[in-house]
Amino acid sequence: MKEFIEDFKAFAMRGNVVDLAIAVVIGGAFGKIVTSLVDNVIMPIVGVLTGGVDFSNLAWTLKAASGTSPAVVLGYGLFINNIINFLIVALAIFIAIKQMSRFMKKEAEKPVEVPKATRDQELLVEIRDLLRK
Repeated sequence: MKEFIEDFKAFAMRGNVVDLAIAVVIGGAFGKIVTSLVDNVIMPIVGVLTGGVDFSNLAWTLKAASGTSPAVVLGYGLFINNIINFLIVALAIFIAIKQMSRFMKKEAEKPVEVPKATRDQELLVEIRDLLRK
């Protein structure tokens, strides 16, 4: 049992497992931000542009209600709403990642400062060159 616990501890503390756990937590927080962006910023604009069209009420009745049994309804409107929400979320994430990539590319393009050679290094280079001659 002790060996099992030690093996599990070694597995759980490996870098990639910890990185994955951190990514899941950050991804969840980022998901909430994107959902809020879509629900509170983008969807009201889409609603105004489409004239307040709401697909959630669209459905096909497969079997009408009878007595105590409820109607069997195929709610394709909610499916359409979810597809639209997915496309908007995917677009928002694409734009955010594109901007982050652009920022990271600019950071990578910054010139790396090469430290100036010290006097000792200059003397060593001169000695090396003299020895070659």
